[in-house]
This record gives sequence, structure tokens and C-alpha cells, in this order.
Amino acid sequence: MQNALTIALVALGPVLAVATFVILGPMAQGAESDSLRLILLADLVYFLLLAGLVLTRLAGMIAARRAKSAGSRLHLRLTSMFAGVALVPTVLVAIFAGLTVNIGLEGWFSDRVRSVVGTSLNAAEAYQEEHRRDLDADTRALAGFLDQSKRAAFLITDAEVRQLLTDGQTRVQRGLREAYVIDGTGEIKARGDRSYLFDYEQPTAADLQRAATGELVLIEDWDNNEFRALDKLDAFTDRYLYVSRNVDGKILNLLDNTRETVGLYQQLEATRGRVIFEFGLVYLGFALILILAAIWMGLWIAERLARPVGRLAGAAQRVGAGDLGVQVVEEPGDDEIAMLGRLFNQMTRQLSSQREALIDSHRQTEDRRRLFDSVLSSVTAGVVGLGADGRIDFMNRAAVRLLALDEHKDHDRDLAEAVPEFATLFDRLRGGRGEVAQEEIKVSRAGRLESLLVRMAMRRNEGGGLEGYVVAFDDVTELVSAQRMAAWGDVARRIAHEIKNPLTPIQLSAERIRRKFAPLVGEQSDQLEQMTDVIVRQTGDLRRIVDEFSKFARMPEPDRRDHDLAKLMRDAVALQEGALHGARLVPDLPSDPVIVELDATMISQAVTNLIKNAGEAVESLQERGAPQGYAPEVRVAMRAEGDQITIRIADNGIGLPEDRARLFEPYVTTREKGTGLGLPIVKKIIEEHGGTLVLTDAPLFEGAAHAGALAEIRLPRAKTQARAVKERAAEAAGGVA
Repeated sequence: MQNALTIALVALGPVLAVATFVILGPMAQGAESDSLRLILLADLVYFLLLAGLVLTRLAGMIAARRAKSAGSRLHLRLTSMFAGVALVPTVLVAIFAGLTVNIGLEGWFSDRVRSVVGTSLNAAEAYQEEHRRDLDADTRALAGFLDQSKRAAFLITDAEVRQLLTDGQTRVQRGLREAYVIDGTGEIKARGDRSYLFDYEQPTAADLQRAATGELVLIEDWDNNEFRALDKLDAFTDRYLYVSRNVDGKILNLLDNTRETVGLYQQLEATRGRVIFEFGLVYLGFALILILAAIWMGLWIAERLARPVGRLAGAAQRVGAGDLGVQVVEEPGDDEIAMLGRLFNQMTRQLSSQREALIDSHRQTEDRRRLFDSVLSSVTAGVVGLGADGRIDFMNRAAVRLLALDEHKDHDRDLAEAVPEFATLFDRLRGGRGEVAQEEIKVSRAGRLESLLVRMAMRRNEGGGLEGYVVAFDDVTELVSAQRMAAWGDVARRIAHEIKNPLTPIQLSAERIRRKFAPLVGEQSDQLEQMTDVIVRQTGDLRRIVDEFSKFARMPEPDRRDHDLAKLMRDAVALQEGALHGARLVPDLPSDPVIVELDATMISQAVTNLIKNAGEAVESLQERGAPQGYAPEVRVAMRAEGDQITIRIADNGIGLPEDRARLFEPYVTTREKGTGLGLPIVKKIIEEHGGTLVLTDAPLFEGAAHAGALAEIRLPRAKTQARAVKERAAEAAGGVA
């Protein structure tokens, strides 16, 4: 359809040019003719339509060239070539035609032609003027004769007027063909010799009106070979003399034609430049129409030549970008371009099938890799893959977290540099004969000392060659701590059973010895008193230690009741106010009640113990030498968010040791006077309530240069008994309904 419309549009240009030439030339239509106007309008519409299409196509080609689309350069080059082929001959012909027309017009408007035209016009005008002058003289002579006769005989009749006309005709020297006397309506009143009624041509009312004013009216009738005159008879009332003379009408018609020709010639001579301009303009219009038609045809041909090449170039770009499924339209025929398109499609089909096979294989490999990564990333144990040279090439998320590694920076680093603690075990594995090495290693990261159970194994290929190593490790810090806690619990039970029972007899025996033997020793009674006091005092201290171990070994079940935890916190803060070795206690507690189901005594004991520990940390820093300007401070805060309550107790004291996990083990303390059972008991109380206790570095206080300790308690906000009863009642009511 597009090709047919293009060919039709191109063929319409020469058709319009020929039609315009025919109307202007052989048909000789004037400028006012409708046919010329229609054909010129059609030419204008065709020119504008074709110019718009050509400009649109050229703009599209230029835009495609700027966008560097495939085939645009070749398309533009072919179009320029076709346009040049069409434009250069047309311009040359236009120059030659302009010169030819100018030379031809010079011959038309020469002095000889101008003289011939002027002489012809003068001869024709002289002949007409002669007849006009003779008729004027004859008419005036006959009218004067009639007026004179009327004045001589006033009562003259129409019959007598007829006789006068006949006599007057004979007296006129050149003779008149017809003579009539008519009234103001044109009716004949008298007629002269050879003046017949059937030859009478009645004058018009306009001629009669002109004659009534005294004018001699000359009437030209070249078709009847007559030259008539109408004159008013002054001596008569409402009478006019109407005469005619024989003339050669052909000659006088030729005079009119000569005048028209001379006028046209003079007009053409006056508008000679405009004629040349109009001719050039018409020719230019024809030339533009033909040029545009040729350019449009050139665009069509160039597009047909460049389109397959552009498709192949664009398809090649897409193939280069990775789109192997692209196919080009195969042109009909057996030439090289059509063959190139078919071969290109065959190549892309083969490449696409090969890529699909590769993608399928890669997909299977990627699925296996993702499964492997997912499994290793989900396990809690850390896994590190090493190459044969001992460099890290794989780390799962647990390994990154436990060893504080960086996935990008530590990748391809030597294991001894990334994790120095593993270097000894790795060297033992490489230097030994075994395939596996295992050891518990302590690692310090981010201020925490953790116990890792590390297991290293060699990784070999199917042929038995060494490919690398696998390092698997797990955090056993909590496990070791739990084992120690269990051991301490067993020790506490044994101490409570084996030591506590003999303490009372020992104390009683010492008191009896003091009472019985003090009077007998005399002067040595003071020494006996002192010794027995030491025995009683040390027995009391030992009883207190045994009681603490008993509490740790047999923690009673919490007696859970609904209590206002905010009030318990305020009471604990009020109890410790002023008892923190000079530290300022800053509470941040909610004013509204926070009802929680808990054991008030145990929670109060835990919170009080943590606040006392914060005060003792401040005291330890002061004993070791606090920095200048040090302002001891302990902060207690509580937040209730949803179903969880968070209690934070922070200080700016001496801070936490590196091995923080052992702080919750019995008999582990950083203070000389401490027993090491406070934190284990607090942790056990919190865990009995379903919560957690974490010790971390506190945020820096204002003006502080080092971080203190932060104890964070997280308690679940369990349903209170009253709320549980209401919910059960609501559920029961709903069931009944």
C-alpha cells in the first residue's frame, strides 16, 4: 500500500505539470478562467503536500542520524545522492530556459514590430475618422435645411417634411443611405428616399435622451455596415433627424481588433519584466513540483535500499547487546541483501539455541549455589572457605557476625591476617598428618571474649588433590557458661549440705568454751575471748556465704501477682538514694501505673542489686583514681512499649571487663570485697520471669572520656490476672450469645 501510494504521488506531479501547460498554452485560458484557478490550486496543494512529506521524511532521517540509529547514515547518503541527481539538471535547464525566454521576448518587442503595430492602428483610425467627419457634416447640413424650411413655412405637414427629406438627400454632397424624422419615442413621422420601414433600426432611449440635449449622437453598427447619426431639429417640436450611411463594417471591426491588439501589445510591453518573472515563476513551480516528485521517489528508492541494511545493522547492535532472539524481515528475491538477511536469521537462531543451553546449565549451577549459600547462611555456625594457599574465598553470615569480618575487605585475605587466633590451629592442620583439627579458641571481638569451638578440615577434589580448607566454628560461650552454672549449682548444693550443718555446733562449742574456760585461764582469758570471737565471727561469715550459695542453688519459684512495676522501681530508687558512694541517682520512670504480673520481692532484689553494683563501679573508679572533674552518676530508666518492658541502669564508673560472659558465673567478681553471686542471682531471677539481662557499655555521659556499664533488663508484659479474668468472661459471654 505504501509503495503504491508513493508511486501514485510521484506520477501525479508530471500529470499536473502537463495539465497546467495545456491550460496555459493550447487551451489559452485567461487568468480569470475557473479551470486555470482549479489547476493552479491543485498544483499548490500538491506542492505543499509533497513538500510537507519530504520535509517530514528529511526531519525523521536527520533525527535518526543524530540518534545514530542503524542504517541512518546510508539512508541519508543515498537520499542526498538522488536529490543531487534530480536537482542539478533541473537547475541547469532552468537557467537555459530563462535565457531563451529573455532572448525570445527581445524579438517580440523590437522597434520594427512596434512600428508595424502603430501604423496599422493609425490607418484604421484614419478611415473611421473620415467616415465620422463626413457623416457629421452631412447630418448637420440636412438638419439645417429642414430647420430653415420650417422657419420659412411654419405650418408645414409631415407629407411636406417627407418631400423636404427627399430634396435634402439629393442636396447632400456625399449622399445618405436613409433619412427619417422621428419623435421622442422613436416613431417615424416622415422618411426620405430609399428609407424603408423594414430597414429601420429604432434608436435607443439613451440615444434619444443624449440627442435631446443638443448632442449629435453617432451610432456604430458595423455588423449591418452602417454608421448612423441622430440630431435634434430645433425648429420642430419633438422631432429628430435620424440618418445612416453605408460603411465597410469589416474594416471598422478590424479597427477594433487592431486597437485591442495594440492595447495588449502595449500592455505586454509595459509588463515585460513581470511576464518574464511570471514565466520564471511558473517554470520554477513546475521545476519544484518535478524536483519534489523526484526527491520523493529518491527517498522511496533510498529507503528500499537502506532499509534492509539498516535492519541488519540494528539487529547486529541488538545482538551485540545480548538480544539473540532478534530476527530481521527477509526481503524477497535472491540478491545479496536478501541472502544476507536469511543468513543473519539463521545465525541468530543458532546463537539463541546455544545460549538457551548455556543459560539452562548456568541456571542449574546457580540453583545449586543458591541452595548451598542458603543452607550455609541459615546455619548458626560460622563457615569459612579457604583456598589451597590459605586465603579466604567464602564466608557465611554467621562467620561474618562472630568474627566481625568484612565481606569485601577480608575476602581473599590470608586467614592468619583476618583471624590471627585461628593461625596456630591452621598451621597444625597443614603441618600434621591428619585431615581434621579441632580446638576451643577464645576470640575477643567488640569488647566481648567469646569461646569458639573451631573445626578445620581439608577439602579435596575427585582426584585427591588439595583444593582448599573448610573452617567451621560455633559460639559455645553460653554452653560453657551453662556448664559452669550447672557445676556451681551442684557445688552450692554440696556446700549447703556438707558445710551448713556443722556450723551451728562449731559456733555453740566456741561459745561454751568461752563461758567455761574463761574463768579458769586467768590472765589468758582475754586471748581466749579473742580467739572464740574470731571463731564465732568467721562461723557467721561462713554461714552467710553458705546461705547465698543455697539461694543460688535453690531459687524459689516466683510468686506472681499483679504489681505496679513503676512503683517498685520508684521504691528501689528511693531506697538507694544517697547510698551510692556519692554518685547522683537520676531516675527516668513513668508516672502512670504499669501493672505487671511478677514476684515483687524478687524483682525488687534484682533491681536493687543492679543499682548497688552501679554505685560500687563508681566507687571502684574513684579508688583507682577518677579523672579531674569527674561527676559520678547513675541513671535508672524504664520504658513500657507494647508487650515488653525495658529497664536500663547505666553508670559512668569503671566499666566492664573484656570477658563479660563470665560475669554471670558464681564467684566471679571484679571487686575485692564481692562474693561474685549477685549477678548470677539477678540473672536467674530475670530468667525465671521470662526476661533477659544483658551487660554492655553505657553511652558516654556528658564530659566523660570513657564508657561505663549498662545493665538492660527486658521483661515480657504478661497478662495480669484481672485482665485475664475479664477476657475469659468476655469469651464466655460471646460463646453464650
